[in-house]
Amino acid sequence: MEITNFIRKAFVIAELEVRKIFHDPTEIIMRSVQPALWLLIFGQVFAKMHALPGKTDYIDFMTPGILAQSVLFVSIFSGIAVIWERDLGLVHKLLATPTPHAAIVLGKAISAGLRTLPIAVIIYILALLLNVKILWNPLNLLSVFVVVMLGAIFFSTFSLIIACLVKTRERFMGIGQLMTMPLFFASNAIYPIEIMPGWLKMIAQVNPLTYMVDALRTLMIGNVSGFSLTIDIVILLVISTIFVAIGGSLYSKVIT
Repeated sequence: MEITNFIRKAFVIAELEVRKIFHDPTEIIMRSVQPALWLLIFGQVFAKMHALPGKTDYIDFMTPGILAQSVLFVSIFSGIAVIWERDLGLVHKLLATPTPHAAIVLGKAISAGLRTLPIAVIIYILALLLNVKILWNPLNLLSVFVVVMLGAIFFSTFSLIIACLVKTRERFMGIGQLMTMPLFFASNAIYPIEIMPGWLKMIAQVNPLTYMVDALRTLMIGNVSGFSLTIDIVILLVISTIFVAIGGSLYSKVIT
């Protein structure tokens, strides 16, 4: 019963957050520009260079990585909303309710995941137009939804933790910008781990984005050259759970 109540409260928070999208739907369009440019320009150019060993087309290889990149970029800056809400006095009101702090954090993380789903749809449409060899199995599509949600929950909670610790918008934006590029380029999003230098391989193997990309690549194009899908999902689930718990314990510190 307590778990059911916890989940119910988390989804109430998520619903409140998602309503903001309907007030400004242009955010989705603006967020879709960057992945579209990556696929239409970067992906098309590198596909002509035959940069990958083996028979996999580069545009096929890259598409799941660009979806993961979109999830990362949307989620990693979601924590700044906590600072805005503190300044508006909304955090104080939430803390005054009987809702567990972890449920508040999970609800905000779920809403970050839901914000990425329209972008995922746009990427699928672009993939169709670019003749990417996507697996259209309904189970695969549902599993992609799950992986996207887990990745968004982790990165948005990570973002919230940073916001609770730095407490100012300027510091948060600086740290967020500092972290997004290393997370992206030190992963297997746009090149396989096999061709990385040894030191970068070590970083990639502890980078959560690597496991998200690997899971999406398995589900979207059937590429299973990396880790197993089970390992990818278990790692994402475990680290997301741990970070939600940490975020819940730090949430009240944003006002101190």
